[in-house]
Amino acid sequence: MSKTVAFIGHCGPDSSYLRLAVSKAIPGAKIVSVDDDESMKAALEAGVDLALFNRVLDYGFAETEGVKVIGKLARFYPSTRMMMVSNYPETQAQALAAGAVPGFGKREIGSPRVVQLLQEAVAETPAK
Repeated sequence: MSKTVAFIGHCGPDSSYLRLAVSKAIPGAKIVSVDDDESMKAALEAGVDLALFNRVLDYGFAETEGVKVIGKLARFYPSTRMMMVSNYPETQAQALAAGAVPGFGKREIGSPRVVQLLQEAVAETPAK
């Protein structure tokens, strides 16, 4: 069954790198780029297996801090796994506390660790 992955608040160049990483880790995944609150809600309502959040959301979001958005959305979409894309360890820790699964930094894109994290995030029963 094909998985759907949403890129939330990422600029064009970052989305390109993320697309390569997701395509490698989750062959056949449907990728949706989300650039504002309205399209984020629509994507989540349609069903997303994994939402990859930027630390600072670009474009048209009322709230620009990815961690705060994860905290709000985790309550309303408990079956959607959310992941932070940030090089900052403190941001990763805050995202985990807000309800995200373990994430990764942009510098790690393409690494075996990122492949594993992405695969685990969309697995029916995630690894512990």
